[in-house]
Amino acid sequence: MRIGLVILPTDRWKDARRQWEWADGVGFATAWTYDHIRWGGMPDGPWLAAIPVLAAAAAVTKRIRLGTLVATPNFRHPVVLARDVIALDDLSDGRFDLGVGPGTEGPDAQALGQDLWSLAERMERYGEFVQTLRQVLDGDGDARTTISGRHYAATNAPSTPGTLQTPFPLTIAAGGPRGLSLAASSGQQWVTIGPGSGEPRTPADIVDAVRRQRAQLDQACATVDRDPDSLGKVVLWTPTDPVISSLDQFEALAAPYAEMGIDQLVLHHPAQTGPYAGSVPVFEQIAERSAATGY
Repeated sequence: MRIGLVILPTDRWKDARRQWEWADGVGFATAWTYDHIRWGGMPDGPWLAAIPVLAAAAAVTKRIRLGTLVATPNFRHPVVLARDVIALDDLSDGRFDLGVGPGTEGPDAQALGQDLWSLAERMERYGEFVQTLRQVLDGDGDARTTISGRHYAATNAPSTPGTLQTPFPLTIAAGGPRGLSLAASSGQQWVTIGPGSGEPRTPADIVDAVRRQRAQLDQACATVDRDPDSLGKVVLWTPTDPVISSLDQFEALAAPYAEMGIDQLVLHHPAQTGPYAGSVPVFEQIAERSAATGY
């Protein structure tokens, strides 16, 4: 099981640069950032735009894979996002993963002046959003995408010069049946945070929810005649408690996910602006252990 890291886009680049370089240097497999205009965890705090932060991170890292966890239809148009992704894939020399999700009713759900969407509309938009992304990202350098969907439209949207990675890797966030079906049909990876909004989030609750979703994902893969082993499986660890303060504690936390076939566990940077905390030396031990042994 690989270990990844979320680096929140909260700090000025003079500080953030060191965070991305540190993640690259100590051996984490991936480094992601959240894509919001305002984030519910810090609705009034400092927050920078994900795309330029990731472009800067691509320029100062060499090995680590970079990505969004997650971009959503809340304020993104799929064609514009796809064009940004083609550039980020190039800037990172093929080290970019696009994580996408349906969005929530959080602080950026009405950022563009729209009314709040119902859950049904949100999921409908999510499916169309992913389908449109796939069309643009999977087109060759000369491809043009013209669509007229219920929620998104495009006329001759270019795929030029094309992505370095083919097919381009989408990481699809899902916790319920519709999202899991979308991950099975259209993703290279599936990512979950476990319980849904408002549900208990103890470590045991998260393990139980991921185990249920993992079984449902296998069923969704069977429906589209896909080998579930061909789909990467990622858990984003979002609780702020317990704080990870020892390697033994982390290994106890991670063991159930490894046992159920999760490929990647993503933690949060232990020392930056935001609600997450931890021991930097312990995180270095975690990264070193993961890089040396695969967990």
